[in-house]
Amino acid sequence: MRLVTETATNHPHQVIMSGIQPTGVPHIGNWLGAIEHWRSLQNSGLFHDIVISVADLHSITVPQQTDVLRNNIRDMIASLLASGIDFKKTILFQQSSVVEHANLSWVLGCLTTMSKLQHLPQWKEKADSSGAMSGEIPIGLFTYPVLQAADILLYKATHVPVGDDQLKHIELARHLAKVFNKKYTPLFPLPQPITVEYKRVRSLRNASAKMSKSDRDPLSRILLTDSPDSIREKLRKAVTDFTPNITYDITERPGISNLIDILCAFTGMTVEEACKSSLHLDTLGFKLFVAEAIIERLRPIRDEFNRLQCDPLYLQQIIADGNGRASAMAKQTYYEVRQAVGFI
Repeated sequence: MRLVTETATNHPHQVIMSGIQPTGVPHIGNWLGAIEHWRSLQNSGLFHDIVISVADLHSITVPQQTDVLRNNIRDMIASLLASGIDFKKTILFQQSSVVEHANLSWVLGCLTTMSKLQHLPQWKEKADSSGAMSGEIPIGLFTYPVLQAADILLYKATHVPVGDDQLKHIELARHLAKVFNKKYTPLFPLPQPITVEYKRVRSLRNASAKMSKSDRDPLSRILLTDSPDSIREKLRKAVTDFTPNITYDITERPGISNLIDILCAFTGMTVEEACKSSLHLDTLGFKLFVAEAIIERLRPIRDEFNRLQCDPLYLQQIIADGNGRASAMAKQTYYEVRQAVGFI
């Protein structure tokens, strides 16, 4: 883990804020890249508050089916809990249940410009992937970085776990905090990114692309709740090459190298140890070796997810508790914003 320590505002409480869109059950790339990182931060004891939102407001920047979204929110919450996000240590909540996110987003939107947002690359990528004509791109897709900044500043977050592709958005949150603090009153700390160095999990069907829910081929990804038989089948059909021995070369052998990276992530082995332990295996044998490592690590997560799904009232109680705790923090911050701006 690499902590970026630049800061411009001292703050008495160290607060983590992050979020994840409700796409249903996460795949192993989501788990390794974000959820496991959150669990480590949660259990580190270094932070006063850990705040994680299921970002359903962000999810509707692209078309959603009502029933699918509702089920995806529930599945994401169950997946996070099953993965070790402890609702007693972490404020886990549903973003749309805290209206101050949208309220603060409006205030911050009045402090930024279209020119500033046009320099952020991800809205263009999402627009391109949606196939929408430029004049038909939803306003929400263009302005969602402002909502993301509101998500962070609403809890006076001091640290935000992010991938490299989100660093520009943290810069926007810091910029808006500085603008607000200068124009009105020094209310917000400047959030610092926490980045973690790990190798991205690639698609099992195309190692040149990252593992993604948007891939139409379900064989391309492993979900946290996949059955052992499903995991074995997906690994068997993972695209590799015809070289029988197991060696690591991300350029010449991207498929097998991706499987080595996954094995290392799930077992703690180094690349050298993974290759050495597989000297006696052919490609199929290695695929099944990786499959068993994944199955063993995910077994308790899958079991806990299934248990939680059998008790929907318990899930509702947990999210209601998280919504209440998040709302209490958000109301206090937004009250201070209203005073500073002159609404009250």
